[in-house]
Amino acid sequence: MSATALPRTLVPMILASVLALTGAAANAATPSMTTTSTSTSAAPRAAEPRSSHPATQDALDAIVRAGTPGTLARADQADEVWYGSSGVADRRTGRPRLPQDRFRIGSLTKTFTATVLLQLAAEPRYGLSIDDTVDKWLPGLVRGNGNDGRGITLRHLLQQTSGLYDYLKDADFSAKYTGDAFFAHRYVSVAPEELVRTALAHRPYAAPGEGWHYSNTNYILAGMVIEKATGHGYAAEVERRVIKPLGLHGTSVPGDAVSIPGPHGRHYSRLYVRGPAARDHDVTEYNPSSAGASGEMISTTRDLNVFLRALLRGRLLPPAQQKEMFTGRDLGDGRTYGLGIRSQTLRPCGVRVWGHSSEITGSLTRMAATADGLHVLTVNRNADWGDHSLEQAAVDAEFCGTRRGSHERPAGAGGYRPVP
Repeated sequence: MSATALPRTLVPMILASVLALTGAAANAATPSMTTTSTSTSAAPRAAEPRSSHPATQDALDAIVRAGTPGTLARADQADEVWYGSSGVADRRTGRPRLPQDRFRIGSLTKTFTATVLLQLAAEPRYGLSIDDTVDKWLPGLVRGNGNDGRGITLRHLLQQTSGLYDYLKDADFSAKYTGDAFFAHRYVSVAPEELVRTALAHRPYAAPGEGWHYSNTNYILAGMVIEKATGHGYAAEVERRVIKPLGLHGTSVPGDAVSIPGPHGRHYSRLYVRGPAARDHDVTEYNPSSAGASGEMISTTRDLNVFLRALLRGRLLPPAQQKEMFTGRDLGDGRTYGLGIRSQTLRPCGVRVWGHSSEITGSLTRMAATADGLHVLTVNRNADWGDHSLEQAAVDAEFCGTRRGSHERPAGAGGYRPVP
């Protein structure tokens, strides 16, 4: 089953179609940094006016016309920055969406989690390899109903080839977050072990390595491995290794915290109810522990663009792990899935972009970039319903309308330094 075949039934994060490679010279010179840069050596250029990306702006407007309260986007091209928005951040006050707004990023968390696990694999002191079995790090945890952690590797987890059932698709679990039941569970904490048990109550989709099946269970386990290897929760390692070094001041790993810190608009959901009974609800406050290392994080368009650019340019991983992350499994239709990141060939123009997409209650997000990180886009909508093809239209508009950037497989420009 592919990510595009997943039902929109619910919950914290569901991966929508996503992003990809590109095609020219991945070892291009490091771009001049913009307002998203962590560098302070060069004066940033001002954000471009609304009219400078008309096709992308039209795509944002189309999402709002289709029923989403508000959309927000940021595009970085070399040393230029553009913000676009449409609709409102808050239906009650009419406040517009603002560049500094924070929002829940759902499955984009997976790319952060994969990056940290690959960093650990690059550091001999942890004795970790992505070809280690899950059982080596979490002995006896994955057992029963045909599931066996002794045959599942960390690579299988990150590449979505473990065969493990997606706990979000468990009927009883989904029911807790659908319709009025959401209000009885929105503040309840869920431990990662409970999420894993939910998945293990089902038989696997396939034997490890024998098929690609998108499963959030994989990244819950990856987060648990990070904790076992380091002695710290995965959140602490994401903060220490990615958030702080890159200066991602609008990015956080909330854990059990139900509020979004800092400036933000509201998040809206129909709670996965369809038809005449569907109602729009404000779901801004809720406990995202049910998403964990698979989808709980909060960020901004600026921070996500900085992160993806740094990842593509080799600032976060040494060459060997960079190659591992971006070696994708062919999913057909011009798509691949690497280790926590995807590639997609854009049909209108043949450009390939890398990134990820996500769904979490009240928020849908896409991030995409050319292989050299010169051209990066993040789009967010503050609701979890609607046609995903409209988000795809925004990606197509941005990258097919402006062809700046390399179209080759990411190799990274270097600059990786291990965190002490």
